Amino acid sequence: MTTVEHPGTGVAEPRALRAPDLLALDRAAQDLLFREARTADTFTDEPVTDAQVAAIHDLIRYGPTAYNGQPLRVLLLRSPESRARLLPYLSSGNRAKTASAPLTAILAADVDFHQRLPELYPHRPQARDWLADRAARVEQARFNATLQIGYLIVGVRAAGLAAGPMAGFDATGVTGEFFPDGRHEAMLIMNVGRSGPDPSGDRLPRLSTPEVIRTL
Repeated sequence: MTTVEHPGTGVAEPRALRAPDLLALDRAAQDLLFREARTADTFTDEPVTDAQVAAIHDLIRYGPTAYNGQPLRVLLLRSPESRARLLPYLSSGNRAKTASAPLTAILAADVDFHQRLPELYPHRPQARDWLADRAARVEQARFNATLQIGYLIVGVRAAGLAAGPMAGFDATGVTGEFFPDGRHEAMLIMNVGRSGPDPSGDRLPRLSTPEVIRTL
């Protein structure tokens, strides 16, 4: 079996493990979702429609979460007024691209997601009571909403769009501004649209398989 050495690591990886025919997705789909997809910093002015958003969610809602709880909630900011409310809470480097993006989403965790468990996890009707403690529930909400954000980024790419997720913001301020009910916590801000020119600069290095995966 031939191997491929990863530059700068001295680590050789079996070529067969990297062969695209070992994946069920064809090469074009692999590239669309991963190899050619980039985190976008610039966007065209082409709008992102409600129909596109619905199609993305219809795909990514099947990603697994604990107890099938699905705590991710998404608030779309389309109007200039809603965007103006958000900008003061963003770090300075994130304001211009957010103001010009065709769509901005606030990704939040519903910390009272357990109220839906009798519906979403019906074979364990007692599951809602397992999460009566707020601290434990918030931890579950944050963790599983983070999983769903990962699915959402891939779903945006599956629609032929680019995602620009940003953690550089005042989460407490955004939560208070947009979710005053105390039920939701802002986790991430994400711009969505068609990539503009030079969306992210050169791609940064990725770790090789032997650097990440071990077998016992």
